[in-house]
Amino acid sequence: MWDGHDSGAALIDDKRILFAANEERFTKRKLEVNFPYNAINAALEFAKLKPTDIEHVAFTTTEFTKTLERIMPYSKENYYQFRRRKILKPRFENERHKLKYFLTSFGVLPFCNGISSYIIGRTLRHMGFKDFKLHIVEHHVAHAATAGFTAPFRDPLVITVDGLGDGLSGSISTLNNGRLERHKKIKATDSIGIFYEQVTNIVGMRELEDEGKIMAMADYSYPFDFENNKLKNFFEVHGTSIKARYSPLKQFDLLQRISWQTPREQFSYMAQQVLEKVLVKFVQNAIDEYGMGDVALAGGIFSNVKANMKIRMLDKLRHWFVFPHMGDGGMALGGALYTNYLLNGTTHYDFGAYLGNAYGEEETLREIKKREWLKYEIESPAEQAKHAAELINGNNYVFWFQGRMEYGPRALGNRSILAPSGSDEVKDRLNLYVKKREWFQPFAPSMLESDANKILEYDKKGADKFMTNTYYIREGLDSVAKAVTNVDRSARPQMVGDENKLYAELLQGIKKKTGYGLVLNTSFNIHGMPIVMNPDDALKTMEQTKTKYMFINGIFVENTKGV
Repeated sequence: MWDGHDSGAALIDDKRILFAANEERFTKRKLEVNFPYNAINAALEFAKLKPTDIEHVAFTTTEFTKTLERIMPYSKENYYQFRRRKILKPRFENERHKLKYFLTSFGVLPFCNGISSYIIGRTLRHMGFKDFKLHIVEHHVAHAATAGFTAPFRDPLVITVDGLGDGLSGSISTLNNGRLERHKKIKATDSIGIFYEQVTNIVGMRELEDEGKIMAMADYSYPFDFENNKLKNFFEVHGTSIKARYSPLKQFDLLQRISWQTPREQFSYMAQQVLEKVLVKFVQNAIDEYGMGDVALAGGIFSNVKANMKIRMLDKLRHWFVFPHMGDGGMALGGALYTNYLLNGTTHYDFGAYLGNAYGEEETLREIKKREWLKYEIESPAEQAKHAAELINGNNYVFWFQGRMEYGPRALGNRSILAPSGSDEVKDRLNLYVKKREWFQPFAPSMLESDANKILEYDKKGADKFMTNTYYIREGLDSVAKAVTNVDRSARPQMVGDENKLYAELLQGIKKKTGYGLVLNTSFNIHGMPIVMNPDDALKTMEQTKTKYMFINGIFVENTKGV
């Protein structure tokens, strides 16, 4: 379990990942920070277990600031409201940020492990857990376990980079012959993640949440050479070390002063350029030093798909994998995986993203029948795929809710909103009525894996099942891909194969008309809210957004009040 930013729980047994979900889906508070009571109970219910059946519980991160949050939960909630801007702008806003950056130098102090273990253990016992052994897993070890143990290839070079955790902002490890061994640590005070977080905050967006908007906004700056970048000297990479030129506090002050005289698109471009330069050189040097071209990546920085693309293009990189829940929301699973490695030596799992809750037809119908404004019809899976494809081909967007909920921040065809990939008119309608996102944020595509080479400039270093990388769309595809193509001709795809046969069947239906198994796929939620979890969430979203069509667990639903 993980009780910090984007808290959650995961359950594993032997060599199987049984369940994983984050607390936000249950509380409806995006990136929830409170203890994951609901996620823990959902994991137990899924596996038909009682708390007393659990033998081992792992948790991560006992650094000084995290331990203080466990002692004083109100401070965590206060920061959550402040960070997500759920309160009016407070006095001394800048000082709050500076206090946080000052505390980056505090790692795990001698009393932290004991106090954190006591508080976590007490909370679990109140939930009914008994006679369990509690394991502490260091933050970046948990990140490394998620990437190394779930990669689709064996014995990778494992690299983690994020803001900070337990006094570190990154690490390099190798997985060889069943042994995960760390070779390099990057200190929290040298954090490229904190740098990017500071830029996000300075531009007026929410740290730990809107960093992707900085990446997207950077594409709207006029380009310039790195030598003309005012931030170029903020970091240096020496071998497999990243070194910040300034302390986090001084860095924050300098960034504020530079941004004051810089348009925000240009400032974003500068930060993105620095991030890409640092990460590419760091990964390249690691590949050279350890002689390993199969690379697995985790940590929040690797949610930056533009930087990931530059890494993927490295000549000596043979295969790549980014763990799909790369940020702190993956901590719970990472802790469980590493603990199982210590106990049983397990170092490889067949990983799929569909690890959350599922709901049956009976439960779904019960929720539908509560709403008189709905018409519904039972359909077989084949009928659902065909019908949805016909509506999308007819220039409509649809809600698509099937099977088990995806694990991680991306909708991957089970909790998705789908629209034609070649229609700007439908894309704009979807954004106006449902997503309500900033104009510069692009939508992503899902495509048949078998069509990826026809649609993308595809290097085949690893099929991207989880939307963790970007590729350039091939020339001449504007008519079928313009709604999912960014201003720089890039796209962040999901490549769909046998892991989701129903979704692949829908894409085949799209292909019959357009010639390509390609669709706009965005998460099933309103902007700022978590992805929907259950039928009630889905139907409430349908009503609120006045959406006309939904396919949900074998039932076609039509909103008689829809737009």
